[in-house]
Parts: sequence; C-alpha cells; structure tokens
Amino acid sequence: MTTGSQSGCLAFAADIHGHTLALPFPFSFFLMFSLSASSCFLSLLWFVAASPAQRPFQTDHGSEHEDGTLAGWIDPRIGGGRLLDYTTKTRGEPLNVIIAGTSDPFVLTDEGFAVYVQSIGYAKECMGLHRGHIHLANLGDGDRRKPEAFLFRQHYRMPGWGTCWESLAGGHHFRAWHQNGTKGDSGAWFLGVSKEEDSSRQHTISANGYNLGRDWLVEQALAGSELWVPQGVLSAETAAHLHPGNPQPEGWPWPGTGGERLQWRAEVVWRAGLLEPGRQGVNHNIAQDGRVAILTVFRVSSDLD
Repeated sequence: MTTGSQSGCLAFAADIHGHTLALPFPFSFFLMFSLSASSCFLSLLWFVAASPAQRPFQTDHGSEHEDGTLAGWIDPRIGGGRLLDYTTKTRGEPLNVIIAGTSDPFVLTDEGFAVYVQSIGYAKECMGLHRGHIHLANLGDGDRRKPEAFLFRQHYRMPGWGTCWESLAGGHHFRAWHQNGTKGDSGAWFLGVSKEEDSSRQHTISANGYNLGRDWLVEQALAGSELWVPQGVLSAETAAHLHPGNPQPEGWPWPGTGGERLQWRAEVVWRAGLLEPGRQGVNHNIAQDGRVAILTVFRVSSDLD
C-alpha cells in the first residue's frame, strides 16, 4: 500500500453492481468523524455489519503439488512475471496468497469473488471510492503488467461502512489480480495481502504487515464462512456457476426464499521459493518471510441443494 490519505466517509452498503450483498438491519443514526482537515456528516438509513529479479524458475513442476497433481495456478516467472507487484519504479509488494483455479468456479468469477471475500471479512472500498496509487502486476499470463482488478478492505463485520472505519483506523486489506491472460489462463486469483496503519500514519504497512495480513486472511478462510446472497444481486452468468447444469427455478435460487445462503471451506498449501525472503525490493522496506499461501476454496452444499 502506498502512502496517501484514503476517504473516511461512510458507505451505505457493500454491493455488486449496486445491489446489497448482506441483509441489513433497519437502523437510523448520524455519525460524525474527522479525517484530515474535513469532516463528514452522513446519515445511515441501513446499518450492516523494479525490484531485483526473483530467483529463476528451476523446476518443471512449479505449479503442481509435490505429488504431481495440478495446483490450479501457473508460476508467473515462467512467462516473465514475478510475485512482487509494481508499486513504484523500484519497489513492489508481495503477492503472498493465491486462490487456486481448482476452487469453486463461482469464486473464480468477479462477482463471486466479491461475495466470497465478504464472507471472510473484506468488502469494497468506502463508498466505492479509491484515492491512491493503482498497483500493477505481471502474472506471466500474456497480459504483461496489468492494474489491480480489486482492492478490498477489512469490514469489521459491518460490510456497509466498516471499510470506511478501516480507511480511518487501519486494518487488513488486499489487492487482487486474475491470472486469465491468453498465454496462461489458470483462473487463479493472486492477492497482495497486508496489514496497514491508520490514516494519521498515512496508511503505511504495519511492522511485519505483509506476513500478518496474509496469515489473517488464511485464518479466516480456513475457519469456514457463509453469506446470504439476496435474489437478483448476481448476473445470470455468475449465478449459473452456483448450480452448473441445473436450470434455475423462477425466483432464483428457491421460489419464495428471496436468496441463498452460500457456505465455503478452504484448504491451504504453503510454498517457499516463489518469493525471495527479506526486504530487498519490497515496498516500505518491510521484510517478509517469502512464503506464499495457496488456497483452494470449496463450496459446501446445503441440505436444500
């Protein structure tokens, strides 16, 4: 995360294409807080909770598990990429979590990914506003350096405006890139995860923040998660990934229910050797241990599936 003040104003709800993702509880109040030299008064009607080159690729099976099974991702270095993003001309931040392309197909879509990460504690930025530097990454998939697809912040169990609090008080956040280029379409998500300080410290990364942010995300994923998705918030194309091969009844997903509760579990494999441990070439000169968490996310079927 580069320095720079982030917006502290409140968001009404975390959404996909303008639709609420979580069921709100009716509550009305006024909240005032000061960020930098300005104050925001808002009423909430609904309350809801070039760095040095990486080590050359040295194995024919860098994107497979030790037993030879496909891992659902491609080592970016094979295609000339790396697992540091491009934050500045000389420094980058580690891509320290990969959500494998063998995960739930729903999670591999843009909309489904946003739903899943909300279930483990993240949401889009406060009021959908972004102030600051857009990071680039080369995933070796033929797209060269491409901008981040998403930036998600910890929502403190309040998806509607908790990310505004994170912008003020600091917390966990990540940037995400999709490995889906013409020369390497694994479908995997590559995440640059970290923990940052509050706005008074210009959102600099916390001490040991790359390791801490990565470990917190992995902990949330391994604990299992669920989220209620109201009817109508997903495009038909994305919704089709929920029940592949089965036509959706009128009133998706179940007539009369108004939505569906989605549940997930995850497994992790830790990989060393993808990132050089230490602080060389790392943004903010903060050391990291070089480990990358490879997550595979599985959707858990409910009794009504």
